[in-house]
Amino acid sequence: MSINARGVFLCMKYEIQQMLTQGPGEIVNNSSTNGLVALPGISPYVASKHAVMGLTRTAALDYAKQGIRINAVNPGPIATDLMARSADQIGITFDDLGSMVPIGRIGQATEFAQAVVFLCSDAASYITGQPLAIDGGYTAS
Repeated sequence: MSINARGVFLCMKYEIQQMLTQGPGEIVNNSSTNGLVALPGISPYVASKHAVMGLTRTAALDYAKQGIRINAVNPGPIATDLMARSADQIGITFDDLGSMVPIGRIGQATEFAQAVVFLCSDAASYITGQPLAIDGGYTAS
């Protein structure tokens, strides 16, 4: 909780403070698919990611009129060193993880980054307070 929820709270506190001084901007918080759905056995993690979504949505409403857009990305399995170590610890491969995702593979870091860039772009100027699941269809299933 102190990293996932409190960390996002403190980051937003100072980001918003700066944006109120300098003018409009975008904040993209990092949640997880577990901020949208729940899994058994990891309730503290799920609760912390749901807290990120609550902070995102509430702050988006609080600061929309000041031109501050606040959204969240909710990644599923993304090919990173951390994901590789986690998979290794439980004895599965990226292919095993990919078979659990409707699209049939895990995501790439560039796909995640492109979603963040989109949320910060003018193309997303009417989007605030929303989650963007980058999960190959995991939360749709």
